[in-house]
Amino acid sequence: MNDEFKTLKKFDAGNGREGFLHSLPELETQGVGKISRLPISIRIVLESVLRNCDGKKVGGKDVKTLASWDAKKPANEEIPFVVARIVLQDFTGVPLVVDLAAMRSAVKRLGGDPKIIEPLVPVDLVVDHSVQVDFFGSAQALRLNLEMEFKRNRERYQFLKWGQQAFKTFQLIPPGIGIVHQVNLEYLAKGVLSQKSEVGGQRSEIFYPDTLVGTDSHTTMINGLGVVGWGVGGIEAEAGMLGQPVYFLTPEVVGVHLSGRLKEGVTATDLVLHITQMLRAQKVVGKFVEFYGEGAASLPVPDRATIGNMSPEYGATIGYFPVDQESVDYLRATGRSDKQCAAFENYFRAQKMFGMPRRGEIDYSVDLELDLGQVQPGVAGPKRPQDRINLPELGQTFRSLLQKPVKDGGYGKENVDSAVKHLVQLNGSAPQNGDMPGIDPGEELNKAEMVTNRPTPDPAKDWKGADPFHHGESKIGHGSVLIAAITSCTNTSNPSVMLAAGLLAKKAVERGMRVDPAVKTSLAPGSRVVSDYLTKTGLQPYLDQLGFNLVGYGCTTCIGNSGPLHPKIEKAIHDYDLIAASVLSGNRNFEARVHQNIKANFLMSPPLVVAFALAGRVDLDLTKEPIGKDKDGKETFLRDLWPSLKEVRDAMQSALTPEVFRRLYRDFANQNPKWNEIPSSTGDIYQWDEKSDYIHEPPFFKDFSMEVEKIQNIVGARALGIFGDSVTTDHISPAGAIKAGSPAGQYLISRGIKPEDFNSYGSRRGNDLVMTRGTFANVRIKNLMVPGTEGGVTKYYGPATGPAASASGEQMSIYDAAMKYQKDNVPLVILAGHEYGTGSSRDWAAKGTRLLGVKAVIAASFERIHRSNLVGMGVLPLQFPEGTNAQTLNLDGSEVFSITGLSDSIEPGKTVTLEIERKNGGRDSVPVRLRIDTPIEIDYYRHGGILQFVLRQLLASK
Repeated sequence: MNDEFKTLKKFDAGNGREGFLHSLPELETQGVGKISRLPISIRIVLESVLRNCDGKKVGGKDVKTLASWDAKKPANEEIPFVVARIVLQDFTGVPLVVDLAAMRSAVKRLGGDPKIIEPLVPVDLVVDHSVQVDFFGSAQALRLNLEMEFKRNRERYQFLKWGQQAFKTFQLIPPGIGIVHQVNLEYLAKGVLSQKSEVGGQRSEIFYPDTLVGTDSHTTMINGLGVVGWGVGGIEAEAGMLGQPVYFLTPEVVGVHLSGRLKEGVTATDLVLHITQMLRAQKVVGKFVEFYGEGAASLPVPDRATIGNMSPEYGATIGYFPVDQESVDYLRATGRSDKQCAAFENYFRAQKMFGMPRRGEIDYSVDLELDLGQVQPGVAGPKRPQDRINLPELGQTFRSLLQKPVKDGGYGKENVDSAVKHLVQLNGSAPQNGDMPGIDPGEELNKAEMVTNRPTPDPAKDWKGADPFHHGESKIGHGSVLIAAITSCTNTSNPSVMLAAGLLAKKAVERGMRVDPAVKTSLAPGSRVVSDYLTKTGLQPYLDQLGFNLVGYGCTTCIGNSGPLHPKIEKAIHDYDLIAASVLSGNRNFEARVHQNIKANFLMSPPLVVAFALAGRVDLDLTKEPIGKDKDGKETFLRDLWPSLKEVRDAMQSALTPEVFRRLYRDFANQNPKWNEIPSSTGDIYQWDEKSDYIHEPPFFKDFSMEVEKIQNIVGARALGIFGDSVTTDHISPAGAIKAGSPAGQYLISRGIKPEDFNSYGSRRGNDLVMTRGTFANVRIKNLMVPGTEGGVTKYYGPATGPAASASGEQMSIYDAAMKYQKDNVPLVILAGHEYGTGSSRDWAAKGTRLLGVKAVIAASFERIHRSNLVGMGVLPLQFPEGTNAQTLNLDGSEVFSITGLSDSIEPGKTVTLEIERKNGGRDSVPVRLRIDTPIEIDYYRHGGILQFVLRQLLASK
């Protein structure tokens, strides 16, 4: 038991339990720091640093540095944060499980027990990114979409099922249950955790805050419950899974004091769009944001979670709400046990962190003010979440953007009349059950049915089966709403806005109103709890009658899984170059994200999604203009349909009970028979199938042994690429569609796979043979070794010496050149400018770099996470002196490079030497700084990467 600072204290954990905790108030009593003035989020991180202080991964200096956090000038130090658990979604989770499987295979080859490879903290993977809206507007949409999902992803799911039975600390929540962040909020999060330990020679229980990282940026949704957590890349998540700290720079903390209350007619969505715009303007990127004050205390947890969820959109690392009575009540209301709730409350009280802070009680780096009473109804778009528009101004703003030049963020449509519409004749009348593919005439089907033996239809052909609402005559033009989706974790977790959508639908249906057949409508809740309360309140049938039938439990439209539009609608968009619109209750609306042919995308609350679906267009002022006409031809306005706060509250009180959460969050497999139909291998070792093009054993542990090679100089290296400033991980890491002419495309073709079946790089993240070929293959990346070109090309110069050496270089793909260099055992380097590796924390940006044979990346500066990921993969990050780069050194890639001064005795931040031998025989030496920043990272590098380091540790301890 680590207790360097003697802070281990006994406390009453409630329900007759006695426990221990590492007391933060005791740390203040000892004079280590003014803990009571620290932001609550910093205190929770400090508790982890204190509890895990072992003198190596976490040192006493780390505790003292964070305990003395300076609000106005935080120390420029990295914090080693050991998290309590990890959450994954399926796209990012598959490659992590592949790595664990490969580690087990390596242990077996060494004659060890493969079961020593086990996540050291609980890991939960929720399959939520794979469902697509192929079918909608039908009671059968959920079943048909689920069938299509299982058909497309069978191979990936087989592998995940193996992982589910192989790892004890790995829980898998199958498709059709919910979105990872809502499942985390409603089920996985505990608020406080505990583990058995020995204190003073006696068995006891140590309690500590629930903390996590997740492989999805919107992990921050859990901040609304008082849990510190955020999104990271795969390598950081793997480190956390295997007991290593997640490192981050000591942050500034922006305090946002909330006062007042939301007005009638203003939703949590309106509030979060207001906050996103406000905080983007305040430049909170990379900072913690902590909400506090009486206004924060007045918000229920679902509203707080909505705000926390969108912290990536306002740029913050977290958007945190401290723990108070509302947090405890939410845990109890969502089915957590009295024992759990008591421990949660008592722990935070004992640490003097319970209750919403008031003004002046805490020191913040910056203190902002927001009166909730000033928030107005609004939407955000058409291209960015921070571009908020007050609801009355939407029509005018859209018409203005239509004619605004493209360079100024508009659409460049000169002299257009947005009132002009084009007739589209859609397929005939709406079908009956007998017209649906694979459905017997007259058969009544439960829309929540999960499994069937019927043949899976093809949505590209079976339009009669896909969308019975999508028939008839329609006129569309600029500003026509063609997608209306209640989707995304951001809003579907919030009963108030979901019930408001149902109540608005009820009033519209009772007036005889209908949605235009051109609008693709969908309802994709974040959990089955939503379906339960919409059914229980009698509101789901009204949503169904407007086409908002249940299509699946997953991210859907918010991540671009909106599915196809009707072919005749697609044709009209192309023929008339229409700026059509989508309306969605999501969190991101970047260009081409929702649908590649929908150019104007607006974020809004679920009830507004229904309202705009009824209106069928966005070029209007819904506060003054009618939505449409009722069955008697009378004009109907938004004010006629909008539910009151009392109506929403009454519906909520009758619908939500703890037992519903307990019932729906147990025995997942039996509640989803479709998942049980997926066959899977069993056993501790995964049986790698060489025929698979989705799952492949990575070479990270090829020829693995317990012997650790000494750190040596890198001699006779060639440049694989020379890049300028701001090369992002999107440039480096494979993403998006696979081009037939690319190395990855050519490889798949050689495997007998047709281009139409390539799928995406994202779906093939479990196959290193595809992903390595896609590294540095981005069509927009510019390698300065080949001036005037774009795409993954370079010049191959051969070995440093001998007959194969070349003075002029042969142009070829980066992948092909890397393979030729590997054949001759030539080490490689990458040279780059400032901010190398900015953007998303993509693990394959570092994995692919390593597998191409790159030994070092020398850049003017690094983005924090990518630098860490490079070290984690055994690639050396080196930084040029200020004012020096490849251009000032006149490098063109024909040079031979050596890095000297490397040895087992190197220390973090040491200066080493880059030796440059030019083709004319000239030589230069440049001092470069070793960007291995901490002692533990020296160990990672010495072992060839974090996974190899952890594997040797585990084997040595057995």
